[in-house]
Amino acid sequence: MTRLWLALALSTTALTASAADLPKILSDKAVRAANPLPDFSYAGYGFGLGAIPTDTGTIVNVTDYGVIPDDGLDDTKATLKALDAANAVTGKVTLRFPKGRTQITEVLRITRSDIVLDGAGDGPDGSEIYFPRPLKLIDNSHDFDELRQYLVKEKKYEVQPEHNINYLFSEYSWGGGMIFVGPDRTRPASYNPAFDKRDPTLAKGVAGKQFDRTLTVDDTSRLKVGDVLRVQWFATAGKDSAILKSLYGDTDLPIGSHHWTSPDRAVVAQSTKIVAIKGKRVTLGDPLLHDVRADQPAILSEWQHLTNVGIQNLRLQFPESPSFGHHLEQGYNGIYMTGVFDGWIRNLTIDKSDSGILTDNAANLTIEDIVTSGERRAHYSVHVGAAHNVLVKDLVVDNPVIHPLSVNTRSTRAVFLRAQVKRDAVIDQHSGSNHQNLFDQISMWIDPVQKKGEWQYRLWVGGGASYWKPGHGLYNTVWNAKLVMPDSVPADATVTITSGLEGPGERVVGLHANRPIQVRYNPTPYIEGTGDPVAAAPSLYDYQLAKRR
Repeated sequence: MTRLWLALALSTTALTASAADLPKILSDKAVRAANPLPDFSYAGYGFGLGAIPTDTGTIVNVTDYGVIPDDGLDDTKATLKALDAANAVTGKVTLRFPKGRTQITEVLRITRSDIVLDGAGDGPDGSEIYFPRPLKLIDNSHDFDELRQYLVKEKKYEVQPEHNINYLFSEYSWGGGMIFVGPDRTRPASYNPAFDKRDPTLAKGVAGKQFDRTLTVDDTSRLKVGDVLRVQWFATAGKDSAILKSLYGDTDLPIGSHHWTSPDRAVVAQSTKIVAIKGKRVTLGDPLLHDVRADQPAILSEWQHLTNVGIQNLRLQFPESPSFGHHLEQGYNGIYMTGVFDGWIRNLTIDKSDSGILTDNAANLTIEDIVTSGERRAHYSVHVGAAHNVLVKDLVVDNPVIHPLSVNTRSTRAVFLRAQVKRDAVIDQHSGSNHQNLFDQISMWIDPVQKKGEWQYRLWVGGGASYWKPGHGLYNTVWNAKLVMPDSVPADATVTITSGLEGPGERVVGLHANRPIQVRYNPTPYIEGTGDPVAAAPSLYDYQLAKRR
């Protein structure tokens, strides 16, 4: 207890002592009011404050069901028998993999709560799961039929005439994994409006203030403390809906039609938990993403999900194989996690993947101590899509990746903390109402080029179709990011760090490098401290978390 008190006291002292040195966006009241920052510290397991469970529960060893590591033979049937045994356990269960190589040639589907896939570590003496075949060969599910239809309908083709490429996108560029985590018989992601169906309503929001944790509802009879649910905002008035202004502010940028042409699909969805009820006032586990009011209504709805699912201490290994190019990936994907609240993935090396970790329709995830490696050009390293409060911590991207750090459609309050992108480093803010996301204390290895008499590098390379533009909504933030340039850039050269056409309300604080830099971001963001690291609050996430504690 004394140790905890001392740690808290030291943390509080540090916050107070350094207040004068904080950036103005934290220390100046007027600047703060004009340029709000969300509290990003709620990202992660247990709203950022919960400890990842260490209770193993019942341990099911895959070796007890016939897995023999390192024998060069397929272990799929034995592993699936062990998984069936784990699913039969009531309460917490751990599916344990041995040291050495376990070979799997079918998708491992995790469809229950309170389960952990665990190994002996991701190092040379640890547990390796080897996946020699891509999803294109082995995925017999119907999980991505809707996505396949969408790709055909929208005529999503990768076209590169100079390479004689004109092929339909692969569904595995965006979804699927050799380890698939999600509730059984649910819709992983929404693409076809014809299949849209609103989740059952628990209550209607009456009043709530953005960044507060309390809201008033019309009826609490179907709510109880501990419920995990969704707060959803819909574009009920089409392109004139108030939620669109709350998303993008007073912007002149065109707003894509997909925001309002699917009226039963929420534009913003916040998966959260009820922590208190008093009368008709409900206190949530994390702050509201937007106001709730008569002209900007919100619905509290049911959400089918799993909880306490973990994957840890493993190496996921893929074979040497060719890269067919962007959007043509064959499906050497590590983990796909959807429909999970309070889950984690940690201490993994994922080698030679098309995408390391893909998330969709999830919340309160901690993804930490992940290394993606290999020489095959990947689509994603760790992808956050249609998810809320996802913390990606201490990621090392050591492979060539098109979108190494990516917040995708409908992602909110995702945090990339202390990520290191060792080559071809870019930030992908993918169009589609992603907003209030943070890139915090990241290190990016870049290789500027000379154009029109100046050194340049495009750091922000956002994807997405025009019907989902702008590139992002309000309050996306880059905090204390470090750029590392090679010796080929003269020491006295000023390098211009550029973007494409992104989105409104970006904050860029403390972007610095081993060369002088200037920032050219479109549209104009809030910029402070370019060229100088943020010494008083090196991590905004850690700073905000310490204040909460």
